[in-house]
Amino acid sequence: MASSELPFGIDRSRLRLDGKDPYLCLHFVIIFVRDQERSLRFFADKLGFRVAVDHTFENGNRWIEVAPPDGTAQLGIAVPPPGSEPEKLIGGLTDIYFITEDLPGKYKEWSERGVRFQFPPEVPAWGGIHTRFEDPDGNSFGLVGFDELTRGVETHRRALAQKLETERRTAQELEIAQQVQARLLPQIHPETETLEYAGLCLPARQVGGDYFDFLDLGQQNLGQQNLSQQLGLVIGDVSGKGIAAALLMANLQANLRSQCAIAVDHPELLLQSVNRLFHENTIDSAYASLFFAVYDDRTQRLRYANCGHLSGLLLRADGTCQRLDSTATLLGLFQQWNCSLGECTLFPGDLLALYTDGITEAYNDAGEEFGEKSLIERLHQHRDLPCQAALTAIADEVRAFNSSEQHDDITLILAKCRGPR
Repeated sequence: MASSELPFGIDRSRLRLDGKDPYLCLHFVIIFVRDQERSLRFFADKLGFRVAVDHTFENGNRWIEVAPPDGTAQLGIAVPPPGSEPEKLIGGLTDIYFITEDLPGKYKEWSERGVRFQFPPEVPAWGGIHTRFEDPDGNSFGLVGFDELTRGVETHRRALAQKLETERRTAQELEIAQQVQARLLPQIHPETETLEYAGLCLPARQVGGDYFDFLDLGQQNLGQQNLSQQLGLVIGDVSGKGIAAALLMANLQANLRSQCAIAVDHPELLLQSVNRLFHENTIDSAYASLFFAVYDDRTQRLRYANCGHLSGLLLRADGTCQRLDSTATLLGLFQQWNCSLGECTLFPGDLLALYTDGITEAYNDAGEEFGEKSLIERLHQHRDLPCQAALTAIADEVRAFNSSEQHDDITLILAKCRGPR
């Protein structure tokens, strides 16, 4: 058989979408021949037909179906038993007609390949143009053409060419969008003495709505000319998927980066401003969850606002897990919005994980979710690896856990406290 996916040559590419009636098409028409292999070579080599089915049964009988390059109906090539009624049909008129948009061109092509025609193309009283040709057994087939067909095929070709060009431009634009979005993710990691960190984002489509960032918030004066580097850790998930989500993500990122100078002293004011701009510049149904944290490189203090996002996971060196839960609602839904801050201190060996639901809500073929418990287990398993290596290992396990495809963006930040050097 030519394809294990199409039993006996059934073409499912023309299934109707309405589903009002059961699927019904012409499967095959049998022609009787004396030599299957000879007839197969005639249809395949001289007429350019494709072999739809070529199957030999356990009893040695062979079943062959061939089909013209276009359309769905096929010809079954069968050898009848000697002396049977079907054997008497060999070499006669089949009343099978093939239609082509360029009959003179097809006549010339097949004639040059040795196909025998009973007469040159002619124009009958009923219009169009036709001729007849024979296979090696003398079975006679009609070949016809109509101006309406030619015009219809040409119109279809133009429509198809336009569709392909539109798809090409769309793919090109998506590729550009993917490159642009990749540049929106952090390209530079601000240097820190007490924190090793890394981030990763794997969109489910060419572009997505997940966002992570590392912000250089400058240095804070702790007194007596003692300066401490301030690092912003950001992870977010905007509503929707694809291009729409990517545009929202870019809007959120621009709002954060353009105002991050006030984050060290007043992170809650920064987030209030970001919420207001996000609310004003997007549709009413747009929103984003966001985890925003400021890390002090000298004191190892982490101040954070969890705006409707998944709880941050802080794995302490002793193996316990502390959750950094929500301190505010989602961004973008309300004009008037306030948030409070949480605070904790990181100690050497502590590992902070910030992530989106593309990790915990990944599911396998059985419908089982990866879940927070599995993520925590993987964090314990890989906590001794460098952050970038641990990121890659966990992301690979999540993608392997997914069923046939990745359903949502996978984004993860890992930050490990190593203490002063």
